[in-house]
Amino acid sequence: MSDLRDAAMSSKAWPFEEARRLLKRYEKAPPEKGYVLFETGYGPSGLPHIGTFGEVLRTTMIRRAFEVISDIPTKLICFSDDLDGLRKVPGNVPNQEMLAEHLQRPLTSVPDPFGTDESFGHHNNAMLRRFLDTFGFEYEFYSAREFYQSGQFDEVLRRCVDRYDDLMKIMLKSLREERQQSYSIFLPIHPETGRVLYVPMKHVDRENYTVTFDDEEGREWTLPVTGGHVKLQWKPDFGARWAALGVDFEMYGKEHATNEKIYDAICRTLGQRPPNHFSYELFLDDQGQKISKSSGNGISIDEWLSYASTESLSYFMYQKPKTAKRMHFDVIPRAVDEYHQQLRAYAGQDTKARMNNPVFHIHGHNVPASDMVVPFTMLLNLASASSAEDKTAMWGFINKYAPDATPETHPGMDAAAGFAVRYFHDFVKPQKTYRAATGQEAAALRALSRALSSPEEAVKAIAAKNAMMGNDDPLPEPNMEDEEFLQSVVFAIGKLHEFEPLRAWFSAIYEVLLGASQGPRFGGFISLYGVEETRTLIEDALNGKFTA
Repeated sequence: MSDLRDAAMSSKAWPFEEARRLLKRYEKAPPEKGYVLFETGYGPSGLPHIGTFGEVLRTTMIRRAFEVISDIPTKLICFSDDLDGLRKVPGNVPNQEMLAEHLQRPLTSVPDPFGTDESFGHHNNAMLRRFLDTFGFEYEFYSAREFYQSGQFDEVLRRCVDRYDDLMKIMLKSLREERQQSYSIFLPIHPETGRVLYVPMKHVDRENYTVTFDDEEGREWTLPVTGGHVKLQWKPDFGARWAALGVDFEMYGKEHATNEKIYDAICRTLGQRPPNHFSYELFLDDQGQKISKSSGNGISIDEWLSYASTESLSYFMYQKPKTAKRMHFDVIPRAVDEYHQQLRAYAGQDTKARMNNPVFHIHGHNVPASDMVVPFTMLLNLASASSAEDKTAMWGFINKYAPDATPETHPGMDAAAGFAVRYFHDFVKPQKTYRAATGQEAAALRALSRALSSPEEAVKAIAAKNAMMGNDDPLPEPNMEDEEFLQSVVFAIGKLHEFEPLRAWFSAIYEVLLGASQGPRFGGFISLYGVEETRTLIEDALNGKFTA
């Protein structure tokens, strides 16, 4: 354990860097509450999107890193601001006209447009929890509605009344003059309409802890600030929540970074130390636009999990959190293969290297072995070449490479085969664009087919290439199942037919045979797809079958 902790204390992996910063918070004494509290926030005004998941995952990675370097217990809470008013109707949900009738009402008072839960807020909270449970996160769920209405927030709300003037000074400095005239840190919930009101306070009573205001029709009301009759504006709510719970760490997107000093000042004014922060860059869609839960652009968690494993998504989220990331379907295959590359590397690494490997931060101390005997990108090309309809067909290729592998012994490989077929049909197949071979390319492809017709022809092609290049290297032993030998044959044909640069030859192979702009290491493809199958593929392409 000491070796592990020593390695973690010097690791440059960003979760350990943040964990060490957090440990300094309690270098003099452990927290009085008995644990270090991590928090993530969720605004359930729309369906949970992948950014929400990323926030919980990354916080979990820092929490796990902290547990390696410290014996102080930890807790993670996911706080849903479900008492917030519905400001606009999300574009990706049904029954939008119905929702429009409930604007400004708390999300947990708005009917569920899906008709499955108590309210729209309850529905989105359930979605969030299902997503988080899918990934096995350890967390406690907090609802703002329950937090306010149960009285858990009452003490801090009374403190907000006691220090109302100081809190207002903090907020007013950040507002335009016009907004200052109507602003209050308190948002009363109308006793009749149930709407969250953005109105100025006529009086804040420090003795009775009530607020008096006029509603939008000019009627005067007095409400207690406790018991869920009033909620805080979102900026004061951030800092007040930290103060009420004793939050030690919270991360958020860079759009919150400009408000960080306000949140901290609110928390300090309410008598508590602000938490450590971590600001991450935004997630973008394929057009470079910010992913929004109300517009539903980008990839949802369910969509990613339709085409790849949960671990591949976790790997993607680990990478460079302070760099803006484009979240679109094209990133999935690479994430899958890089994740498994790291799994394979982990097995042979020492403790220090393991602390820097992303898979440790995904799995903790229980890093599994990879059973991906064929890369995901190769599976996609095999699905493309064979127009596979199900993963059973894919296993025919997999077993050429790994005869002893089965769906039972390699469940990850089996799942990946199914994902590859689905991904191919939904994304690759619609984009496939074949072209006819040029004269030079057609001659080279015919020569490749001849070279693949027998071991003797294959060696003859390599010998001819060596002679052309003045190379007297010994000829390799022919093995028509070995991907390195087959790659040598493909390379030799490209050289013999004077492709310059040589990558033009491989581009021609991909575009003419696979209908794609890029592809796999072709020797490996032949080994998996089959020599005779590859020769048939070449014949079909040259006969115009794919361009017809």
